Amino acid sequence: MSRLDSTFARLRQEGRTGLVAYVTAGDPDLERSREILISLDQAGASVLEVGVPFSDPLADGPVIQRAAERALAAGTTLARVLDLVSRVRARVEAPLIVFSYANPILRFGVANFARHAADAGVDGALVLDLPLEEAGGIRDETSRSGIDTIFLLSPTTSRERIRKAAALGSGFLYAISRPGVTGQRTSLPAGAAELVGRIRAETRLPVALGFGISSPGHVREAGRWAEAAVVGSSLVSIIAEAGQRPDLIERLQGHVRWLIGDGDNEAGAGGER
Repeated sequence: MSRLDSTFARLRQEGRTGLVAYVTAGDPDLERSREILISLDQAGASVLEVGVPFSDPLADGPVIQRAAERALAAGTTLARVLDLVSRVRARVEAPLIVFSYANPILRFGVANFARHAADAGVDGALVLDLPLEEAGGIRDETSRSGIDTIFLLSPTTSRERIRKAAALGSGFLYAISRPGVTGQRTSLPAGAAELVGRIRAETRLPVALGFGISSPGHVREAGRWAEAAVVGSSLVSIIAEAGQRPDLIERLQGHVRWLIGDGDNEAGAGGER
């Protein structure tokens, strides 16, 4: 059983909604990212998504675009992201997911990526802009290395493509609550429940719902339909504001605990993945 399988099995047993926490690796720098990942795990995040910065992040809104710019300026590469994962793996209980666009992986070499990711302790790979029709090669390499391959599904995804993503994927499926880019919202889209319902009709894989999660109420609402909620921009906003300040870790941990219903919101930042 993979670390992701174990995590979602435990969440089901405990009757809890998981929290998938996204941050951009290398923002504000790789050493600070190491501290951030460890702190998010300690605060109770169920899964950690480690974003690989990319120069043309078409699916990300301004908050995460700026984080990618800062990370690239700090010299962050895919190889350094994998090194970061290897340095935190022994300190982190949560599964670690590499979240990337296809180009960095293709330039690194798919087999090379799968091998180095497995050695680093990566549990899953989510390649944001990888078409299902072209996913077999990456999926085969990651699967051979014991890494789950995670696919995104949107409200416009057809039943046939949901089935294909479920057949190719493992670990969980990432449902985005609306088309478009990341960015702050005050409520979850009305079609989010319908999307998760359509996914559930085709697979027993766990579902994590993202795009629009910015408060404990949103996490609870997402938990009515999905096994986990994905949060990114609110965390990245805190890092943007306090990246090198001594209170950064306290603010991030307070925000995660607030989202999962285990504390007050002292961070004061909104947003979503």
